[in-house]
Amino acid sequence: MQTTLTVAEGVAVLLAGMAAGGINAVVGSGTLVTFPVLLALGYPPVVANVSNTVGLVPGSLSGAYAYRKGLAGHAPLLLRLGTASVLGALLGAVLLLWLPPGAFNAIVPVLIGLALVLVILQPRLARSLAHRRPESDRRVGPLLLLGVFGAGVYGGYFGAAQGVLLLGLLGVLLSTDLQWVNGIKNVLAALVNGVAAVLFIALGMVAWQPALLIAAGSVVGGLIGGRWGRRLPPAVLRALIVVIGLVAMIKLLV
Repeated sequence: MQTTLTVAEGVAVLLAGMAAGGINAVVGSGTLVTFPVLLALGYPPVVANVSNTVGLVPGSLSGAYAYRKGLAGHAPLLLRLGTASVLGALLGAVLLLWLPPGAFNAIVPVLIGLALVLVILQPRLARSLAHRRPESDRRVGPLLLLGVFGAGVYGGYFGAAQGVLLLGLLGVLLSTDLQWVNGIKNVLAALVNGVAAVLFIALGMVAWQPALLIAAGSVVGGLIGGRWGRRLPPAVLRALIVVIGLVAMIKLLV
């Protein structure tokens, strides 16, 4: 297993963290950038996943901070949804630690494939949501809570494209205001990553050098993505995510 990064490898991880932080703030799927990089550097899949989760926490927080004005006055709603996310993240992280490493190697290519499908379908989903009649209230029903819990399980276990999954759930079951929904998504993703990270750190499973580099990069990327990321051509961003995700799938399957 890789233990010490060279300067060039460290720069690559730092840049990957910046890209992931920006992507997560805008859409989600940043894990599909950083996870393959750690695999390519020789880290075992579970260690790469754990270290990546820890590293992306600061970026998730910075992305949520960038949307703070739109979330003012919605503390009760955030509390209900956040509770479901935290409980799901705990279950997902426990499953990651409890299941044998071979299970992770078998399951993650499937999860990456699902994540890529979600990334590809995201524009169509956004267009369909735009044609819905705007609702007069923003109530949290049992179906939405269950869906957010499931997304938390997914995020605690692996997490690639959990942001896309959350955008779909929140857009269909809560609000058609996609910018406001994106702020909610950033908060929930930050909670999921944070809860899983605390557990991983407590158990001493983190490769700290790449985790800290990803953390530093993701903070910058999260702030940039939250402020200017929506100006980037979405087709280019989506194509890059798909290519990198396919590389990760091949790396795990070969």
